[in-house]
Amino acid sequence: MTQETTTLTDRTPPPVRDWPALDLDGTEFDPVLAELMREGPLTRIRLPHGEGWAWLATRYEDVKLITNDPRFGRAEVTKRQVTRMAPHFKPRPGSLAFADQPDHNRLRRAVAGAFTVGATKRLRPRAQEMLDALVDGVLRDGAPADLVERVLEPFPIAVVSEVMGVPDADRERVHSWTREIISTSGGVEGAERAKNSLYGWITETVRARAQAPGEDVYSLLGAAVARGEVAEEEAVGLAGPLQIGGEAVTHNSGQMLYLLLTRPELMARMRDRPEERGAVLEELLRYIPHRSSVGLARIAREDVELGGHLLRAGDPVYVSYLAANRDPAVFPDPDRVDPGRDAGAHLSFGNGPHYCTGAVLARMQTELLIGTLLDRLPGLRLAGGPGQVAWRHRTMIRGPRTLPCAW
Repeated sequence: MTQETTTLTDRTPPPVRDWPALDLDGTEFDPVLAELMREGPLTRIRLPHGEGWAWLATRYEDVKLITNDPRFGRAEVTKRQVTRMAPHFKPRPGSLAFADQPDHNRLRRAVAGAFTVGATKRLRPRAQEMLDALVDGVLRDGAPADLVERVLEPFPIAVVSEVMGVPDADRERVHSWTREIISTSGGVEGAERAKNSLYGWITETVRARAQAPGEDVYSLLGAAVARGEVAEEEAVGLAGPLQIGGEAVTHNSGQMLYLLLTRPELMARMRDRPEERGAVLEELLRYIPHRSSVGLARIAREDVELGGHLLRAGDPVYVSYLAANRDPAVFPDPDRVDPGRDAGAHLSFGNGPHYCTGAVLARMQTELLIGTLLDRLPGLRLAGGPGQVAWRHRTMIRGPRTLPCAW
């Protein structure tokens, strides 16, 4: 590739590195990302799908700057085939992930009431009740049990379905669609079928809730459409990613639980010091590789000089929250799980306007999941050892596919 030079600096842009989609087991940090971090805070990458190359920022300071700087936007990404991880890319109007201001705030306001601290506190007793029922079933049937199948998958599905307002009769098929959408194994056709099915169902549900008085997301969106605050297609595009969001809790919690089950000192600390569990979970959130590769790109709206390089207007730019969470300038000895560390500054839920809408809800679910399993399953351990754990492959969200446990 021709090595061009910038006009603001004399530095030659870094070479473009191919970043294949790796299937990694356990909580191993992506070796390609580790190499890119060593090469420099700003590198260039080519991902398995889409076209061309993109900048990649890995340093904590740069990641925070880019994600909170209006000179970098998301809306333009929807009009281009930017190099990307996902085989299927068809953003819909209304998606918060691709909205820039002022549309982003307008759209987010429509559903904000369902994700506040107060709403989450009100939901907590009901969430605990649903979780206890699942653990009751595990205890009744006895060991061994696959905790992914029995608890880690159904609990977040039930909670998200409660928040969204999904009827009980529809929950299983909605979950099957979301699972297909985040998988890369079905290719473009499989993801397209699942998206069409899910978004068709969402459209019907939003229309049916136009006059509903409820506080669930679909009722809030139906009412917002009826008032003319958001268009119907925006409401549908807004709801889809929120519905899919429960998958992340399953797999993040699975990775955290795996770490506790394979590191006795961590498990002992969680059991012996329950008052410190929240802080330990924040450190685990910082540490776990919660996704494969990178998420969604931004586009430079104007020329920006960063890290001694010129990012030209129109250049696609990715940030790596995983890399930022391992920046030694912010988290000393970052490749070590330190339960005494203050990890509150981690970026696992993002940063800036696109900070995860459901972060408060996700934290609540994670705390309940880990705490309840530790408290109700004494002597919890892996059944058959780490080698019996199967890991998700060809997926954008990493985590254990099975977690066979005894107690």
